[in-house]
Amino acid sequence: MTDILGVPLPLLFGQLLIGLINGSFYALLSLGLAVIFGLLNVINFAHGAFYMLGAVVAWLLLTYFGIGYFPALILAPLIVGALGVTLEKTLLSRLYTVDHLYGLLLTFGAALIVEGLFINLLGVSGKPYNTPQVFAGGFNLGFMFLPAYRAWVIVASLLVCFGTWLMIERTKLGSYLRAAVESPELVRAFGIRVPMMMTLTYGFAASLAGLAGVLAAPIYTVSPIMGQSIIITVFAIVVIGGMGSILGSILTGLGVGLIEGLTRLFYPEASSVVVFLLMIVILLTRPHGLFGRS
Repeated sequence: MTDILGVPLPLLFGQLLIGLINGSFYALLSLGLAVIFGLLNVINFAHGAFYMLGAVVAWLLLTYFGIGYFPALILAPLIVGALGVTLEKTLLSRLYTVDHLYGLLLTFGAALIVEGLFINLLGVSGKPYNTPQVFAGGFNLGFMFLPAYRAWVIVASLLVCFGTWLMIERTKLGSYLRAAVESPELVRAFGIRVPMMMTLTYGFAASLAGLAGVLAAPIYTVSPIMGQSIIITVFAIVVIGGMGSILGSILTGLGVGLIEGLTRLFYPEASSVVVFLLMIVILLTRPHGLFGRS
């Protein structure tokens, strides 16, 4: 096959596909962050902990209750969403009228507490979560063998991401959410309970992170510190896409995954920092992000 810059096409396509898989997780996680910031104006540092909780809850359901992958794919995000609702209702809702820094510090502290609790319970070593039998095997694409579960992750993540974007941007519920951010008094005049809407929005975003954790469990080891390794990258993606931009976070997450895949191929030493280099360039040239509003 033809080479590009000395790299065989099969290897290039394989890296792009791996980047797309990673980008699917980035998109799903950055989507939740963008929803929380765009609709609630909260910088949510607990998002990595919610991601970790999704994977850990799925592992606990399987290990101690015998609940398999597909039921866990529903139950774990609901449980994580309920925890998010509890955090928002009891603590975070008190900080909406003060500086964003307080919300950041609160969610950062909450993440440390949750991670510390599970480190004491489970340790830092990863726990295996077997790939469901229905996704055994894969597809021969000619240039690489694509495991069926990886293909499922890409499809599921894209469906959830763009489905959420359509719900927020193209439905009456989404218009209420956006209106509640711009003018909560006006929305209250229509008889809508704005505080309840805010609480459910935070819980929904937390459940998105929990869903990403369940999807990640069979690919990565389930560990209490798994959220630490991804949350900083996801924050950088949200900044690049534009703080609060739903579509920007989705597209930037997928794009960063692809760029990381190419960087690992052509200059592996920079693969772990390329997203931060991109963030610096974007902040210097377009401070409100690629898709954000100035």
